[in-house]
Amino acid sequence: MSDAWHHDFLLRNLAVSAVVSAVALRYFYVQHQWRRNMESESSARIQPMQSRIRPHFLFNSMNVIASLTRSRPQLAEAAVENMADLFRASLADARNRVPLREELEMARKYLHIEQLRLGHRLRVKWDMDAVPEDALIPVLTLQPLLENAVYHGIEPLSEGGEISIEGRDVDGVIEIRLANPALPQGAPSRAHSNHFAVDNVRERLAAYYGARAGLAIEEASEQNGWRYSVSLRFPITRDIRAGT
Repeated sequence: MSDAWHHDFLLRNLAVSAVVSAVALRYFYVQHQWRRNMESESSARIQPMQSRIRPHFLFNSMNVIASLTRSRPQLAEAAVENMADLFRASLADARNRVPLREELEMARKYLHIEQLRLGHRLRVKWDMDAVPEDALIPVLTLQPLLENAVYHGIEPLSEGGEISIEGRDVDGVIEIRLANPALPQGAPSRAHSNHFAVDNVRERLAAYYGARAGLAIEEASEQNGWRYSVSLRFPITRDIRAGT
């Protein structure tokens, strides 16, 4: 009797263990599939949101390069190289993140091309010394915002203006503010402007970081006219493979 009881007890425990193991394996399998689906959905969301260079920038840049080819060939060559780097970045995998130093370099190359076209009408003020340049940021996050600043802010003003780019590290979160002069709200050249670039960057940040990132717009009247600013924030992350 005792042996039969022990045998039955052992079988019952084995059965319970098998059920518990099956449930646990199923749980981990479902979790694994959920993570894979989330990653796939995130990738599918990010890829269509990849930043693209606007056609008008291409046409304007080609005109600038053509005008410089004979008079200032070295500047024309530098502009071609900068354009190539920008388009190479725009065609890269949208899921890529790059060190902030690389993103800032792309932004400077873009602005250099625009300064060749607009001359003294476009002035730029940088204040990015307070942010870690090895922090990762989605590729071409700043360039479309700067392109908006030039296209909707600087170009419509006969006297041009200054674009300021300021950054800071606030408790492990990078905050970057881009500001430029603008025509008053409701002005004809602003009425048909769209916020595609701003919405695109906002959605890309949300896809990468969720609620930890954000983007805000502010328009305010100042003594010298209207000022338009875009502020973005995202947590500091680094590439482990780089040894940081």
